[in-house]
Amino acid sequence: METKKRALGTGLQQLFNSENIDLESFEKSVYETATREEIIEINLDELRANPYQPRTVFDEEALHELASSIQEHGVFQPIIVKKSIKGYEIIAGERRVRASKMAGKTTIPAIIRNLDDNQMMEIALLENLQRENLSSIEEALAYKSMIEKLNLTQEELSAKVGKSRSHITNILGLLRLPKEVQDLVSSNQISMAHARVLSKLEDDNKIRSLAYEVIENKVSVRDLEERAKGEDKKVKVERHTSQTRTDYLYVEELLKNHLGTKVKIKDNKIEIGFTNVADLNRILDIINVKN
Repeated sequence: METKKRALGTGLQQLFNSENIDLESFEKSVYETATREEIIEINLDELRANPYQPRTVFDEEALHELASSIQEHGVFQPIIVKKSIKGYEIIAGERRVRASKMAGKTTIPAIIRNLDDNQMMEIALLENLQRENLSSIEEALAYKSMIEKLNLTQEELSAKVGKSRSHITNILGLLRLPKEVQDLVSSNQISMAHARVLSKLEDDNKIRSLAYEVIENKVSVRDLEERAKGEDKKVKVERHTSQTRTDYLYVEELLKNHLGTKVKIKDNKIEIGFTNVADLNRILDIINVKN
């Protein structure tokens, strides 16, 4: 533990041990504690991305603007890296690295710090959440990864990333969409609000059909909600015709909205759907069942 504290810095260790951290505090702590000798020039060819980087698509126009600035003024703020078996892994500053390569630079100022895998994951997510918007799907996958690998509850994750519990639940719900529709969300062809409505439906074919309707006919979120309700009712009436089944529809809807997953009430039983172990843990967390 003492070796780890010396390598990371007591200030940073305390920061990561706190319930909530933010990127500004992290970088400020690194820059304030770094000596002049610790800021070194590293070859860009020796750098590789943070393995936990959630972003899969970078804004090319924004990168070109940053590259132009770097060409004219250089890189003002050093990136933060971790020594790897071969070269270095980027902890914070991947956009600066990409833009520097565009600008024709061969080196970049950097500070080396020794973070573990969990801390690398947290910083990668925070850098994107707090500096640039991730797509909703990238955000959902990042949350899912943190919950699984750091063994966090949604409540704990909410505190760490500074987002509400309901926001995290709604974002994770998008991972129930068919991959084809997730791709439409990632490419901004469908908004988060539209995707959230679609994620509450059960039939993947209906979800795909409505998704393309949104794109082709510019369907509003309100209109989509009405269409989704119609599809939902039609499916339920076809499958279940008993009066008892109809009586519980509103309860199903309440539970579906609360849990962010498929819920059916049939024969005095409540059926709650889940996609995998992480999703099951998410639901257990919501209903406060410790597993």
